[in-house]
Amino acid sequence: MQRIWAIIERELRRFRRSPTLIIMSLIMPIAQLVVLGYAFGGQVKHLKVGMVDQDRGVPAVRLRELSNAVGANARTFETIEYHDMGAAVSDLRNGRLNGVVAIPPGFSRRTLARDDPRVALIEDNTDNFVSASLAATFSNLIGAYNQPAVDPTRVSPQTSLDVVEVYPYVPYIQYLLPGSIVMSVFMMVMIGGGIIFVDDKARGLHEGYLVTPITKLELIMGFNLSGAIKAVVAGFVLMTIGALIAGVPHPFDPVRLLRLLVVIVVTSFALVSMMFLLMVRVNDPLIPRATFGVLNTFLYFPSGAVYPQQAFPGWMRALAKVDPFTYAVHALKCLLLKNTGFGAIGFDLLYLMAFSILTMTAATLLFRRTL
Repeated sequence: MQRIWAIIERELRRFRRSPTLIIMSLIMPIAQLVVLGYAFGGQVKHLKVGMVDQDRGVPAVRLRELSNAVGANARTFETIEYHDMGAAVSDLRNGRLNGVVAIPPGFSRRTLARDDPRVALIEDNTDNFVSASLAATFSNLIGAYNQPAVDPTRVSPQTSLDVVEVYPYVPYIQYLLPGSIVMSVFMMVMIGGGIIFVDDKARGLHEGYLVTPITKLELIMGFNLSGAIKAVVAGFVLMTIGALIAGVPHPFDPVRLLRLLVVIVVTSFALVSMMFLLMVRVNDPLIPRATFGVLNTFLYFPSGAVYPQQAFPGWMRALAKVDPFTYAVHALKCLLLKNTGFGAIGFDLLYLMAFSILTMTAATLLFRRTL
């Protein structure tokens, strides 16, 4: 243990002398959390919708008034009156509008006669998020428009749905926080573990270690423990700061902090073992820098940190099954968003520990001297 600790102390001392590296390892995931959390998490609002009323009857006026009321209250869209359909569609194509609602001639007559009245919503479907938001908003609006006046003294014969939410509203920035914590751990592992490991190997430092009584296993354990310590510090710092930024309820609950620390420690060991396995035979210092983006793409995005895995194609769901990010993100989501216990994340911890043992064993077997 004294020889292993000597390696750990040397690695931590060298890392402490690089404050810029430490700051960048922490700032990048925080910046990602804030920018992505607020860029993708908010509801689509302030859309421009052209209203073309070619009927001018009482039901059409009622529909226009309801649209104006919904737009004024929810701020989802703003209606702009048009008298010419061609001008409205032209503005839609030129990007001045996000959609056009067309009330055709005869709409009022068909409404009063209950003869299948229709309204058209013309969308700019090059932006799927905007078009889906407009379609959902106006579908709900038309549903409210079609509701008949109900006598309060009578019971409604229609079936209704009451939605019961188990947890308080979760903003997207809170949904993104677990993935940002894992990304912080991964960046520290990549910079403080993978890149430095290959740089030391290229300079011949590993050969210098091996001419001492330090064994190959002790050398590997020293590198991995030092990398895990740095990753745990980075993950815990980001977890604390990110919980405050995202507004997580009761972020300093001691029991929750203890559980989160356990998950971060296990995640750090899993990722640093994986990184050591990937870099154990690498000698070119440029390779870990070049592979960072590829690893980030194939580990971070399939994990469900940004978008639910249920929307992925089959091959991506299969990739997520073996991705250690998946289990780390799931465990952190359970603790941060649901405040559950170890019972909900037992399989995640078991997988990460088994993954650490497997990758560490493989890396030890593949490690060899270069001279």
